[in-house]
Amino acid sequence: MSLLEVERVSHRFGSLHAVSDISMTVETGELRAVIGPNGAGKTTLFNLISGFFPPTSGLIMFDGHDITGIAPHRRVAMGIARTFQITEVFPELSVRDNLRIPAEMQAGHRLSPWLSKAASAGINERVDELIVLGGLEGRAHRLVGELSLGDQRATEIIMSLALQPRLLLLDEPTAGMGDQETYDVTQLIRHLHRNHSLTMILIEHDMRVIFQLAQRIMVLAEGRILAEGTPEEIANDDLVQAAYLGTVK
Repeated sequence: MSLLEVERVSHRFGSLHAVSDISMTVETGELRAVIGPNGAGKTTLFNLISGFFPPTSGLIMFDGHDITGIAPHRRVAMGIARTFQITEVFPELSVRDNLRIPAEMQAGHRLSPWLSKAASAGINERVDELIVLGGLEGRAHRLVGELSLGDQRATEIIMSLALQPRLLLLDEPTAGMGDQETYDVTQLIRHLHRNHSLTMILIEHDMRVIFQLAQRIMVLAEGRILAEGTPEEIANDDLVQAAYLGTVK
């Protein structure tokens, strides 16, 4: 059984067909990329998978369960987490406190006004693990708003990991970054995928990142699937070259 199955999903904004008849299957442990020019429907597809938009038609299955009509917070509880094009962190809080919020939620303390000594110790231990996982040891007590864009993005990704997802959706994780920051975030994503068997779907415009990370790539154009295949197949696809990649191979 596939972890995620999107079956002939479409979504309209009035007369605009943002995505039309999209189908995809993602296996457990896979790192899938979705690429395409601006306006191709990539983020709309993420919004459909994560529950922010209801599909106009079609079906979305997660781990064998129909989640088409399930609210976003219930999808998070089932194991679907995501990041956004604009980094979603709490800039006025430290890295540690940013990570503590989702760690407490995952531990079931979302509405608790106070924690017992044992519960607090368990949360602190989990936050320590997450800080190491994100390579953020030297910045744990700094305000996130003071950090570089790369470190802010790493914090956001690890905040998502605090929810212990089975599927992580990453929406343009290296957008706006320089070469070193892009390299660092790419290495973090590779580490999470390889060493923690995390299933991911990645939207990204930097083709260097895509071809380094993705096992399979789906190309969207004008809300429809233009091509799908391995990085090598996509790099040599004439339709993709004409529509998106230009002459780069």
